[in-house]
Amino acid sequence: MRINADGKHFKILNDEIRAAVEQEIVIDNCEGQRYIGAGMSGKNITINGVPGNDLGCYLDGGSITVKGNAQDATGDTMNDGEIVIHGSSGDATGYAMRGGKIFVKGNAGYRAGIHMKAYKEQQPLLVIGGEAGSFLGEYQAGGTIIVLGLNSNKKVPVGSMCGTGMHGGRMYLRTETLPEDLPKQVEAKPATEEDMAAIDGYLDEFCGHFSVNREEVLSKPFFVLTPNSKNPYKSLYTFY
Repeated sequence: MRINADGKHFKILNDEIRAAVEQEIVIDNCEGQRYIGAGMSGKNITINGVPGNDLGCYLDGGSITVKGNAQDATGDTMNDGEIVIHGSSGDATGYAMRGGKIFVKGNAGYRAGIHMKAYKEQQPLLVIGGEAGSFLGEYQAGGTIIVLGLNSNKKVPVGSMCGTGMHGGRMYLRTETLPEDLPKQVEAKPATEEDMAAIDGYLDEFCGHFSVNREEVLSKPFFVLTPNSKNPYKSLYTFY
């Protein structure tokens, strides 16, 4: 099924998507319409254009592929499924996501992965091919965030205050230099072979989605960031 979104109100567009019996849907001329794929499962959407805020919010399965950039809050509180962005994404990408995968070829804005969480088999993944803005992984409680810094001229591919409030999950940074302002509640160490084995499949998926050379991805070292159990944020969340 093919839908022309040119000039179409976001509610009308989303009603058409929900009413579609076809599993494969292509949206042409997308111009900032919000909530595309909200709560969706069982459908695969390809978007030509720029979707608006809350793309794939509460996504519960299926896939969304964007042949361009996406705006803020992509994958907000998603449960399952996959979002693939062939450009860059705005602020709060993966906000509170609790399952599924988001792959961004380019950059992500501020607060990507904020409040990301996990539960048993629900292990969310956010992979950013370029740079991430400030407050990456703010209050991260679970899941995996990977920032590759491809085509970046910066010494560190993340902004300030990376990992602020982080109390779960893991973050991988492909870089030779760590951020200077990492909070003391976050522990950073060079990735071991075991660490890299844990994300090997994720890197393969990223390279497959965007035709990126795997050897280039592995040409720089990775650091792993985890909550520092000896100096946790516990006092910020509980009373004694």
